[in-house]
Amino acid sequence: MRKPKLLMTPGPTPLPPEVIAAMSQQIIHHRTKEFAEIFSRVNENLKKVFQTKNNVLTFAASGTGAMEASAVNFFSEGDTVLVVSVGVFGDRFINICKTFGLNVIEKKYPHGEAANIDEIIDILENDKSNIKGVFITHNETSTGVTNPIEKLARYLKDKDKILIVDAVSSLGAIDLKTDEWGVDVVVTGSQKALMSPPGLAFVSVSDKAWEFYKTSKLRKFYWDFKRYQDNLLKESQDTPFTPAVTLIRAVDVGLKLLLDYGLENNFKRHTRLAKLTQLAVDKLNLELLPKKEYSSAVITAIKAPEGVDIEKVRKIMNQKYDIMVAGGQANLKGKIIRIGHMGYVDEFDLLKTIQCFELSLLECGYKNFEVGEPTRAILQEIAKEVV
Repeated sequence: MRKPKLLMTPGPTPLPPEVIAAMSQQIIHHRTKEFAEIFSRVNENLKKVFQTKNNVLTFAASGTGAMEASAVNFFSEGDTVLVVSVGVFGDRFINICKTFGLNVIEKKYPHGEAANIDEIIDILENDKSNIKGVFITHNETSTGVTNPIEKLARYLKDKDKILIVDAVSSLGAIDLKTDEWGVDVVVTGSQKALMSPPGLAFVSVSDKAWEFYKTSKLRKFYWDFKRYQDNLLKESQDTPFTPAVTLIRAVDVGLKLLLDYGLENNFKRHTRLAKLTQLAVDKLNLELLPKKEYSSAVITAIKAPEGVDIEKVRKIMNQKYDIMVAGGQANLKGKIIRIGHMGYVDEFDLLKTIQCFELSLLECGYKNFEVGEPTRAILQEIAKEVV
């Protein structure tokens, strides 16, 4: 008998039983009072997680859909935007903006490094191109790096430019004070820290960004933010097109669980899981890809030890031990392994993952550590809370 596979990936993440139960209910019609009550509650709870007073728009889409929507709703062909990239998903923003004819100024950093906010501000201070928007990833899952975006957001708060942030993997797990910092557009997805299935994307829009919307000439129909905003302003809230009813029911429960636990508590929990993972990496005599100060709270990127086939390590964990972790993407393929610790996971899921990581490394010939020491170190840290 085999247990369900444990997902320790950047997403999808494991689902709480209550969320699974919510998806098992009979479908309801989306133009009913019953659905309107659920959807209204979801919108109010999303505001709390986004830390915003503004409505949050809900799309039946992946996070990439929300990323595309954030490009077409505020700009016109030929507008200049600055896109900051520290990995695969920052590069995705570059490709999306170019697809729609925007003039893209690229500011790329080597994989494993965080964005230098002072350098970005310097670019904006010396701007001769009339940059209208700045795109940046909050947490880059391809490299395990979290960008320190607060300073950039506060700098842009009173400027005639908007800040668009990809928070697909960070929202709900890493603090992002949308209104207080002055982030104009935040996009996220349902399948990560929100403990829900894939298939929903969410976008918050500031008052300043809505002014940019008024002058945008890029074509949009399904992605037209005003259609969604208008439906949220009705007495009976809904979406302009058929919503993913079952997924909205699921995220309704996921959001309640998250908020009942407490947003601040969730930030602390993810930080703790990250530090425990980093401790295990130290005991394994391995290296993180990023510096510790920028290492993500939701996913840890670990360099492959020399001479070890890290993809084989990952395959053993998946096929032999039923624990799925992620490999490297793009030019990092075969060079790193990524252990996710976001959403509905705890210290004991992490303990099991590290145990199986140890065994898989041994099977692949890596022996530069004391067997059992990484998991022992984690257990000793956990024990400090009960002694």
